[in-house]
Amino acid sequence: MKDREFGNGFLCGILGTLGVLIVLVLGLELAGVLDLGSVVLGVPGKRTAMERKIRRKIDVLESYIDTYFLDEIDEEMMAEAVYKGVINGLGDTYAAYYTADEYKQIQEKTEGIYCGIGTYISADNENGIVTIIKPMKNSPAEKAGVLAGDILYAIDGEEVSNMEISQVQALIKGEKGSKVELTLIRQQDEVKVTVTRDEIVEDTVASQMLDGKIGYIQVTSFEQVTSEQFRDAVDKLEAKGEEGLIIDLRDNGGGLLDTAVDMLDRLLPEGLVVYSMDKGGNKQEYNAEDPDKFDKPLVVLVNGKSASASEVFSGALQDKKAGKLLGTKTFGKGIVQGIFALQDGSAVKMTTSKYYTPNGRNIHGKGLTPDIEVEPSEKLEKLPISGKKVDNQIKEAYDYLTEG
Repeated sequence: MKDREFGNGFLCGILGTLGVLIVLVLGLELAGVLDLGSVVLGVPGKRTAMERKIRRKIDVLESYIDTYFLDEIDEEMMAEAVYKGVINGLGDTYAAYYTADEYKQIQEKTEGIYCGIGTYISADNENGIVTIIKPMKNSPAEKAGVLAGDILYAIDGEEVSNMEISQVQALIKGEKGSKVELTLIRQQDEVKVTVTRDEIVEDTVASQMLDGKIGYIQVTSFEQVTSEQFRDAVDKLEAKGEEGLIIDLRDNGGGLLDTAVDMLDRLLPEGLVVYSMDKGGNKQEYNAEDPDKFDKPLVVLVNGKSASASEVFSGALQDKKAGKLLGTKTFGKGIVQGIFALQDGSAVKMTTSKYYTPNGRNIHGKGLTPDIEVEPSEKLEKLPISGKKVDNQIKEAYDYLTEG
């Protein structure tokens, strides 16, 4: 919350690069050639049983490859596969190793400005399916015919099911003007769409005034640009005389922790909004520092895809009794990932701590239970004055704010 490098001896090369990775993650400086024995397999004569087992297995694999493997070995591909394997071995669903190119693209994504196709996507941790939540308005994806609800099966022929979400995003992005082919599953039919990449300035916040001066703000993700966009939206609605506010976090899978904290700073008075605890019991507190607060009735819309930073944001408002949560139970991601940049431009991400709401709740695997539980319906409902059609959860939030 808040990137992958062998004949006889090539597997020893793998271990050497693995040693480099370990040293870099620890933030140590490399001086000359690594002592493979001490860095990876321990001091000779003092190796553990597991280390000896690994060494024997590597010798066997090396022998088979040297004897039977037909093609030339791509050393860089082998090394990067090892890096990814080390991190995958943690058993951490959210851990990942990023190449330098992948890490650069991830940084662009979090900044909210990048070259891509303009889609919001989500990945199901249970079945690995990647789904298009929706294409951005007037984006290359929308113009090419990508639809909300499409299952993203492959990118340029490479299957993306079970990929970590940031890796999928890295494949989607590329140079302005370049083309990318998406293989989509749409109502059980396979559809191939070619999209021309363009610069995307991500608009993560949309707002409007509903009937009766009830403001509505939809936040699609928590990126670096989101905080300023959110503050602008709140300010504009207040300037128009809003008397209540609906914040829509449905299908918002999260993003940057610092962004969520800054948005809470706009709504809450001074004080604790979230804290984290690492494996050593070290506590880090995040506080609202602006003495001003949002003093009008507030409803936050959530559902089962509201996760991570969305839950930080919603949990703080619920604990502080500053607003009501309406909808269905949230996803339940109460852990924090740290991204550690390595000296060669790559990076590694792993879970580093748990976060807690101001009242000390960790909702990992549990989610947040709404104050007002409302299941979604396909039937649209009309607002009383304008007759504008909205979904039933927005209508329930509107009714709560206008009728109490």
